[in-house]
Amino acid sequence: MDKNEIRELIRIFDKSDITKLKIKEGDFSIELQKGFEGNVTYSAAAPVMQAPSIAPAAAVAAPAPVAHVGGEASINAAPAGLSIKSPMVGTFYKSPAPGAAPFAKIGDVIRKGQPVGIIEAMKIMNEIEAEFDCKILDILVDDGQPVEYDMPIFTVEKV
Repeated sequence: MDKNEIRELIRIFDKSDITKLKIKEGDFSIELQKGFEGNVTYSAAAPVMQAPSIAPAAAVAAPAPVAHVGGEASINAAPAGLSIKSPMVGTFYKSPAPGAAPFAKIGDVIRKGQPVGIIEAMKIMNEIEAEFDCKILDILVDDGQPVEYDMPIFTVEKV
């Protein structure tokens, strides 16, 4: 299974009434189980891969609206339109290194496959790529802010 298949599996599992799922495919194995009081626990056993432990989006309080200094972006509790969402739990970074130019700014046109940010999860830096050609309308997350699975990071429009 590749990362996208695992993400889709987790998304479907979160929305289903299933409480436990175990899949074994060759050397790869993943076990998903919804725990007590709405918590969800994910674990995977593979040669080099481990899925992070995450809570369902419904159990997470939405961030309070905050305006960025300089009007660069604002955090919205419920963004409208298309968005680029976090594929995992972690910490979001706008640029490849501290002090470096951000991957994307408001108004930028991004091509499919182009990096738009990084999410650090379990000390691993994961580039987040645009899944389609788009224009960045708003940046919904501050640099260094924790993000949840499926949380909107950018509001975009297709180009």
